[in-house]
Formats: sequence, C-alpha cells, structure tokens
Amino acid sequence: MRNINKQKALSLLRQALNNSTAQFRDGQWEAIEAITEYQSRLLVVQRTGWGKSFVYFLATRLLRDKGKGITFLISPLLALMRNQISAAERIGINAQTINSSNSEEWEKVENNLRAGKVDVLLISPERLANENFRENILIPIAKNIGLFVVDEAHCISDWGHDFRPDYRRIVRILQALPKNIPVLATTATANNRVVDDIIVQLGENLKISRGSLTRDSLQLQNIYLSFPPPRLGWLAEHLPNIPGSGIIYTLTVRDAERVTNWLKFQGINVAAYHSNKDTEEREELEQQLLNNEVKALVATVALGMGFDKPDLGFVIHYQRPGSVVHYYQQVGRAGRAVENAYGILLSGAEDEEITNYFIQTAFPPEAHNQSVLSALNQAEDGLSVPMLEEHLNLTNGQINKVLKLLSIETPSPVKKIGSKYYATPINYQTNTEKIEKLTQIRRQEQARMWDYMESQKCLMQFLRKELDDPNPHPCGKCAICLGKPIFSENVSSKFVTEAVKFLRSSEQIIEPRKKWPKDALSTYNFNGNISPELRAEVGRSLSLWNDAGWGELVKKGKYTDNHFSNRLVQATYEMIKRWQPQTFPTWVTCIPSLNRPELVPNFAQSLAKKLGLPFVPCVIKIHHTSLQKEMSNSYKQAHNLDGAFEINHWSGIRGNVFLVDDVVDSRWTFTVVTALLRKAGSGKVFPLTLAMNQLST
Repeated sequence: MRNINKQKALSLLRQALNNSTAQFRDGQWEAIEAITEYQSRLLVVQRTGWGKSFVYFLATRLLRDKGKGITFLISPLLALMRNQISAAERIGINAQTINSSNSEEWEKVENNLRAGKVDVLLISPERLANENFRENILIPIAKNIGLFVVDEAHCISDWGHDFRPDYRRIVRILQALPKNIPVLATTATANNRVVDDIIVQLGENLKISRGSLTRDSLQLQNIYLSFPPPRLGWLAEHLPNIPGSGIIYTLTVRDAERVTNWLKFQGINVAAYHSNKDTEEREELEQQLLNNEVKALVATVALGMGFDKPDLGFVIHYQRPGSVVHYYQQVGRAGRAVENAYGILLSGAEDEEITNYFIQTAFPPEAHNQSVLSALNQAEDGLSVPMLEEHLNLTNGQINKVLKLLSIETPSPVKKIGSKYYATPINYQTNTEKIEKLTQIRRQEQARMWDYMESQKCLMQFLRKELDDPNPHPCGKCAICLGKPIFSENVSSKFVTEAVKFLRSSEQIIEPRKKWPKDALSTYNFNGNISPELRAEVGRSLSLWNDAGWGELVKKGKYTDNHFSNRLVQATYEMIKRWQPQTFPTWVTCIPSLNRPELVPNFAQSLAKKLGLPFVPCVIKIHHTSLQKEMSNSYKQAHNLDGAFEINHWSGIRGNVFLVDDVVDSRWTFTVVTALLRKAGSGKVFPLTLAMNQLST
C-alpha cells in the first residue's frame, strides 16, 4: 500500500511539473507519508524552491481520494496565494481563497465550501481576526478539516525576523481542533531558536524534517559603497551586464521609487514594486518579471515570501537588511532552476539608521499600551481608532499596533465589537523583559549582518551557519571562495556624476490633503471634505531631508548656518522652471515661525527676487504652537494649528501664489494656511518646500 501511494504521488508530481521523469527531492515523500499515513504534526525546514507546496498539495490529493476533509491552508501573502492556487489546479485540486482582494467572491466560495466542492481553502492569518469569518466559515468547516497547513511558519515566532501577530491566533485554532488532524508547518528561514519556539506553539509532538539550505547555483558578493550616488552609479553601470532578470531590494518604498526612476533615466527597463501598489498592479508586475519583460523589479519586502520564479538570475540589495535570516530568505529567490545566479549585497551608510528605526518601532512602548488601555477604560462607550486618535498623541499605525498585539493576548485586555474597541476587566502588564530581550536579539542580528558584510570566509557557509544548517561547508563559488570579485566593485566617475545630478533634480511631490479631521479645527470651522476652492494644488519639495541630493545642505542651513545658501535658491529656481505650475504664480509668500522669524522669509524673499515676483509676508502667526513633528496623528497635527494663523489682505492677493516653507512633515500647515489664503481671496496656492521629512505622511 505504501508503494502504491508513493507511485500515485509521484505520478501527480510529474503531472504538476509536466515532466515525465521528475523525482521526489530528498525528504518530500517522507513528509507526505508522515501526513497521509501517520497523521503527524510535522515542521518542514527546507530552502526556497525545494517544493514545500507540493508536499501539502500532493498530501491533499491523497487524503481527498481517501474521503478525508478539506485542507485549511494559512499563507501570509496574497502573492503566495495566487501562485499556490495556480499550482493546485495542475493536479486537479480546487483551491479557493477568502482574502481582502476578492470580497466579491466570498459568497460564492462559502457556497462551494458548504457543497463540498473545495479541496483547499487558503486564507491569510489576518482573516482569523475577523469575527464574521470565524463564525460563518471556520466553525462550520472545523469538523471537516482533513489537513491543517501553516505556511511560512517562522511568522508564528516572535523570536524570528518576521513575526506576525495574527499567526498567534493559529495556536488557539489548533487547540480547538481534534488531535488526530495532521498538521504541516513549512518554512525556509528558521534557526534553532525559532524552531524551538514553533515547537512550543504547535506542540511537543511536532516532528522536524530539515534539509540543506545551500543553493549550488548562487554566487554571492558584497560591495560597500557608503553613499547613494556611487551605489546608483554601480547599478546603472553593471546591471545591464548581469545575465537574466531579477530583483533589486530596497529597505523603503521611497528608495524603491528613487532607484526605479534612476535606472529608467539610464534607459534600463525596471519597475517599482511595494505595498503602496494595489493588488492588480502588483499581479501585473509579478507577471512581467515571470515573463522576463523587465530587467528587474525594484522591490521592498512586499515581494517576498511565496514569489516563485525558478529562473531568476539575480537578487541585488541596494541596502543591507536587518538580519542574516532576512537576507537569506530574499537572496535565496535566485538560482532555483539555472546553473548560475548572483546575489550581490550593496551596502551604505544609511542602512543602520533605517534598520534602527524598524527595531525601535517593532514593539509598542509600555506607555503606548497604557495610554490606549487608559482611554478605553475611561470611555463610557467603546472607542474606534479615529476616536482614539482624538484622545491620544499616537499615530494611526501606533494605535493599530497596540490594539493588534493586545487582542492576541490570552486573556485579552481588549475586545472589538463592530468598529469599536472596549476594555475588558483584565489587569494587563506588558512583558517588558521579553521585549528587551527581543530587541537585544534584533541588535545582535543587525551586528551579524555587518559581520557578514565584512566576512573573509565563505559567504554561503556564513549564511548556513546563521540558520543552523546541520552541515555547512564552503560553496567554492562566492567572491571569497574565488579570491576575486565576481563583478567589479568600481564605479566610473561618469555614472557617479550623473547620479548626483539626478538626485539633485529628483524633487518630491507634495500631494494635497482632501479631508479635515473631524472637529480638529473648530476655530476655523473646517470639517468634512476639503472643497476644491480651499484645497492646495499639487506642490513640490526640492529634496528629502538629509539625503544625498540637496537634503544635507538644507539640514546644514537650518541647524548650523541659520541661513539657506544661494545654491538652494538657485536649485529651487531650476526646479520651478522644470515644474512650470499653471497658471504660473504672480507672487510669493511663506509660512511664518515665531521661533525663527527670519530663516524662511529670507529664503522666500531671495527666491521671489530670482523669479522676478513680489514677496508678500501676509501670513501671520498669532500664537505659538508645538512643533508639528511632535504631533503624531492627523487629528493632533491639525488641532495644533487651530486658530494659529490669520491672513493680512493686500491688493494683489487674487493672483496664484507660491507658499514657501523649509521642511514639510504632516502637510497640515500647508493645508490650513492654503484654506485661509483661499478664503481671503487668493488664487491657486502651490506649496513649495526645501525638504520633505523622510517619514512624512
């Protein structure tokens, strides 16, 4: 019987791969057998591309043919779901999904589930937090689950690099299911610490199947280029000579866009991919890369787990990730089905600052937790997130992070009913000791990433040791093993010069805000949607704060010289000439400051003179306000400005106007002053600033 099942599974594998000579990889059949014959709970730790998805799809087919129930599969990314559904269809499995991007299909999927027409139900872990899903889908099908699958299982462990709070809900679901249901957890990026935690979460009887993490085709090289211009130059000079198509990873959305624009400027066919793109656009971009229609996608971690292109020729990192495990997960996307692929790690001076930000914001401070709980306890009724923003000087993201982490605690100090959260009678205390230990681990991971960057021993061996691979050995193919660079580390001065010019001419867009925060500006009686008659035009910022273009000079002018140089006046003038807003403004004004009354007016006056326009300081600040950067959410930022400004009328006010400031953070100062100018009779208002805060909203 065992051999019959193995032959049947092998036949299905060959059918799925459209390859009549395909064979199981080491450990694949053994994993399928453990699930289908022995109802095991199994953790499979295998490199990306090994074929973990075939284990659960083939097991599903065998179990369904025995009359067993459906497979309940939890996957973290929609991209992963799309690939998996396509793979399942090739072996006659009807896999359907309920997720945020297909709400119009939910009713149809529910009906198919009730009719027994679904073999695999795929959901994101976030779906487990939805009460309607739990009541209407999960509970009714719980008795008919034949296999429970947790894909990318390292996300269940907060000791790992990619903990996702909603994964903790999986443990509660498993505890409620019959003990004889087989469970499969899969991952490519779990070291011993994470494996131990997964065992704690999923049960001591969890068996481990672990294979080698080496990818024989992958050649690794590290190149440190401190500043963005040489790194941009290196990409432009060397990318066209790297075979195949691939992925260029950046740490931030803004850098993904910037690198994309630079490479396009150099005539290289690339596209940006990140979380700000909608689902349809991301699907289209993935397909373009799969079809080799682009040289590369310049991506954040949004293009991560689950994207499968066997012939991916290279993975380049524009910046250094925060952990070796994270780096391995990303670079391991290359070379699954090609003889030679490349993993190039570029690194720069800003990497540590960005990673530090991610580490510092990974867990809500105790003060955030207590602020949210205090507000909920004092409320007569529950509070929605917008209502909490009115009570608390916390960002929308900070509030949501607190609520999510509190909601997965057992017992939970909060509960959600409709759109409102309520405090429960639980005396909650943050486990600060654990958070401190986790933060220390993140710091250690960050330090090990730097050690990898400087390693003089085999790079692949270094990665395998960090992931506790049982048998790490030198690869013989990386730049260290070869004793020479795979690609030149040099950058021609031509490309560096062009990159500097590009950075100094790649201004930022200032999008106008379109809605007032409710009751935040009662003095001005601003509420609801911002009417077009009071709304700012699309504006421009010369640079990003402290960036390698003009941002460093802006910072120096503001905090060292207390004066913005004529170079910035000239650069802003040239930006306006490129921009050519219509109809072109006839005068210039600025945002006043009571703390530094001369800094921005002097710059605005010099710019107006250069433009040949009158400078009229008609915006008056009538009382002190807190710094906008100290206000954490839209309500607080707008409320901070309520009643702070007034406009002095002058004879030429009806013309269009440049409204100048030095740095834009929240955009609320521009928004409020623009509305006041328009109410006072001005023409169109075009916001103009020297720098945009890197984290501005």
